[in-house]
Amino acid sequence: MKLLLSDVDGTLVTSEKILTNRSIEAVDQLHRAGVLFAVTSGRPPRGMAMLIDPLSITTPLAGFNGGLVVDAQMEVLEERTIPEELVAPIVTLLESFRLSVWVYQGSDWLVLDRDGPHVRHEAWTCGFDPTVVATFDGVTGNVAKIVGVSDDHEHVQDASAAAKEQFGKEVSAARSQLYYLDVTHPRANKGSVVRYLARTYDVHEDEIATIGDMPNDVLMFAHSGVSIAMGNADVQVHRAARHVTTSNDDEGFAIAVERFILGI
Repeated sequence: MKLLLSDVDGTLVTSEKILTNRSIEAVDQLHRAGVLFAVTSGRPPRGMAMLIDPLSITTPLAGFNGGLVVDAQMEVLEERTIPEELVAPIVTLLESFRLSVWVYQGSDWLVLDRDGPHVRHEAWTCGFDPTVVATFDGVTGNVAKIVGVSDDHEHVQDASAAAKEQFGKEVSAARSQLYYLDVTHPRANKGSVVRYLARTYDVHEDEIATIGDMPNDVLMFAHSGVSIAMGNADVQVHRAARHVTTSNDDEGFAIAVERFILGI
């Protein structure tokens, strides 16, 4: 393998959003072996900035599931936004399933309620606070991602299916956590991230390994030579991967690097 592309939440970090020493050492071993390491996430790029120094990341950061790709200095390399005419209908659809809605516009994270579900935790995880707005009316341009949030996981799953049915190939709709539904530009998906990295580093997709835990990771599995599902992933994600490691709370990332990438 020449490159490993990793998801972040549920994969690279623990359920408490901790980057363990063993994971840091595993990435260092990749560097020493000449294997490139890159990350992609539903998070905004600056929500991954805290990984750059401990993991010595020099590759692009693919935030919003590939909707916004930046370099290590946060300079934009590639951007895909949701068509303006679809923003309001997407918000309406998510709200119809009783999901709280977040909108990421440019560098701003917009919410209606600072005390809404998972807002404070997301702010702690990503290292910055949202902007509270009275309404999403008029918020149409430069929207990279719309998120539906609920602890009723069936509502999230049903909203995902409805978004795919209503908008078809006009958007990408996939869960990044059981309680998050990410809606992005149709080419803002992790499969596109694999293709972007293959072009950027002139490597074949078969020479790229991927690791993740959620349905939005399955597309990158399909475009890589080696795919690894986390032990904490559900059975459908396991079936889509070539290998399964232990959970993110049991050093699953580091074990996968050692066993499936480096063969230690």
